[in-house]
Amino acid sequence: METGYAVNRVGILTSGGDAPGMNAAIRGAVRTLQCLGIDCVGIRHGYAGLIRGDVIPLDERVVRGITGRGGTMLYTARSDEFRTEQGIARAADNCKYMGIDGLVVIGGDGTFQGALRLFKKSGVNVIGIPCTIDNDIACTAYTIGFDTACNTAVEAVDRLNDTMQSHERCSVVEVMGHKAGHLALNVGIATGATIIMVPEVSYDFDKDVIERIRAARIAGRTNFTIIVAEGAEKGQVVADKIQKSLGLETRFTALGHVQRGGSPLIRDRVTATYMGYSAVMLLAEGCGAKVMAVDGDKYIHYDIEEALNMKKPFDYDTYNSFSALTFLDRNFFKCIAK
Repeated sequence: METGYAVNRVGILTSGGDAPGMNAAIRGAVRTLQCLGIDCVGIRHGYAGLIRGDVIPLDERVVRGITGRGGTMLYTARSDEFRTEQGIARAADNCKYMGIDGLVVIGGDGTFQGALRLFKKSGVNVIGIPCTIDNDIACTAYTIGFDTACNTAVEAVDRLNDTMQSHERCSVVEVMGHKAGHLALNVGIATGATIIMVPEVSYDFDKDVIERIRAARIAGRTNFTIIVAEGAEKGQVVADKIQKSLGLETRFTALGHVQRGGSPLIRDRVTATYMGYSAVMLLAEGCGAKVMAVDGDKYIHYDIEEALNMKKPFDYDTYNSFSALTFLDRNFFKCIAK
């Protein structure tokens, strides 16, 4: 049925790692599509589901009440088959067979790379919504899920700090972030960490970790928190080195996938809902191969190819402010900003 818009049936999928706010983005897109009279289907299990034709009809009743739920009602997966020419071809054929002429894809850089390949193969217009707790998508200042993940980690570290203070111990906490330290940096500052280790900054372990803890002990501090992004160093290795070098009782905790779960906070709900709405409006206007983004207090969009070629800088200014607040001896302070 012709709608008068550039698309007549839109598919929605979530791909890659889940993040709080994915459901809010789905709901925002579905409700907008219904308002415009455009048919909508949900594609389950990401691109793997698109290859298999695993779709369900979506309407207001299906998405009612999902804004506050973590995870994704459409499930998510990574698909090795979709990375092949045969997989892309099957997905393109299924779009044609099912009458899908627009896609809203919710995820990270890998999701957008897949969307670009599908767009080039099939001509189906795709709009990406950035959703990852790592906040590592270069084209946008903020990704859905980051605020909730930070708060989840902060709550866990605060609880650990209580028991570390009681026993005069050192706590090494590993948070997510293979290639980006944004999560570790924000959690470390919010919890008053002694040291933050991120992939973007190189370390002399003796000088930047051991000697800083030793100086803090001399100054009278009795408990310590080290926040480690998983891409910077293995948290257990850090804990073992500290205990061996200083004889300081040290405990290691990996927060792991608990950071991805939970009810999204207001920023993630609002950002996701608006991006779901905006993605649909772009499709209705005939736009394709775009990615939504946040720039200050504005919502904008980029061509996917341009977005994927961007590099997101690490926030050295914030990292240096942390260093100024935590180094007890001015000789330990070193400016890293280039």
